[in-house]
Amino acid sequence: MKNNKQYGLFTAITMIIGICIGSGIFFKSDNILVATNGSIFLGVCLFALAAFSIIFGSLTIGQLASRSENPGGMITYAQDFIGDQAACSFGWFQTFIYYPTITVVVAWVIGVYTGILFHLNASLELEIMIGLVFLTLCFIYNVVSPMIGKTIQNGATIVKMIPLFLLGILGMLFGDPIGGLTHISTNELFSVTWLSALGPIAYSYDGWIVSTSIAHEVKDSKKTLPRALTIAPLIILIIYVTYFVGISSYLGPQNVMALGDQHVSVAASQLVGVQFSKMIVIFVIISVMGTVNGLVTGFIRTPYSLALRETMMPFSKKLSAGISHHGVPIYSAVFAYVLAVFWMFVHYICAKYHLLPNSDVSEISIAISYLLYIMLYYQVYRLYKAKEITSKFKGIICPLLATVGSLIILSGGIQSSLFIYYLIFCLTIMLLGRYYYKKNSKVV
Repeated sequence: MKNNKQYGLFTAITMIIGICIGSGIFFKSDNILVATNGSIFLGVCLFALAAFSIIFGSLTIGQLASRSENPGGMITYAQDFIGDQAACSFGWFQTFIYYPTITVVVAWVIGVYTGILFHLNASLELEIMIGLVFLTLCFIYNVVSPMIGKTIQNGATIVKMIPLFLLGILGMLFGDPIGGLTHISTNELFSVTWLSALGPIAYSYDGWIVSTSIAHEVKDSKKTLPRALTIAPLIILIIYVTYFVGISSYLGPQNVMALGDQHVSVAASQLVGVQFSKMIVIFVIISVMGTVNGLVTGFIRTPYSLALRETMMPFSKKLSAGISHHGVPIYSAVFAYVLAVFWMFVHYICAKYHLLPNSDVSEISIAISYLLYIMLYYQVYRLYKAKEITSKFKGIICPLLATVGSLIILSGGIQSSLFIYYLIFCLTIMLLGRYYYKKNSKVV
């Protein structure tokens, strides 16, 4: 792949914000309130806890990102700072589970809000089909012209701020945010069930790690990426809390839970009128499209990154070939697309038969990914011990707080009754990756 330095600080920040802010905050707000039994205060606390893990996780991963310009993101960091077997395991998890699950769920949400926009009373099948059509287009234009993807990323990030700030601020002005935040019972506070809200909240924040997959394409990445990974999560926290408090205090937690994904259009209709509310829903759809775009940008490069290492991926010669004149790996993109279609079918089955109530196929994989991040955080501490990092804040405090934050997110995933089965599945895929590497490295 050509080493095109095509992304600056602004694009890196908008990519992180664009991936994180998209569908999650819009269609997970009701899930969060369900998990907290309607408590806005607990929801805000959990948003802050999740941001805590992201901010210090970003600062910590930024130390690894500044020491490597090779393609691969997490895969590269695992290989450079842990070893080849860990890199292959990480890579298989990201390629076969993490990226495709979150990508297809976000693409499906485009179908959900398209149905809401046109009052289609859309079936799950139609929502899936709409999501799959856009997902296909997204893969195509990211291969044919990455500049289209870059333009969509920057534009969608700016557009998505409009409904979030507008509904959030108007909701707080015409609602009762003080009453909502102060309404909390002792039973709710000391019940562990509200921790399950960390699942949908982690989903809402997830995506920041995806930006590291384009580190080698970021201008002056050793300075730019750590800055982007620090600035973006702080912006996201402010935006999320504004929207969540505003929408919940205006409609009321019970109404948000009852309306589900429809709460956005209902609040918009009441606050700005029926006609303008359609524009709000359009903004939401554009917002979600930007998220899908960012995820696809990272996903299409992941099989390629493994294939470059030859012994880490089947069909490595094929997947590492076929580079477009824009520097995009075509065969890797096709492989990623096939995986996405497979997981879209799995998501459809899970949603159709309610196999993951108040959740989806992506949430547990996100929680498990934070378990893997801890291994990378420890490597930063090792760099401090080796005196390659001299700052105690960067070498001790950040990795420690990032680890605590990851464990908090993981505790939310554990609340799912299917967590243990999903964990076994993820570990199986990772062990298969490790076995494949060991088998092929001996041959080489």
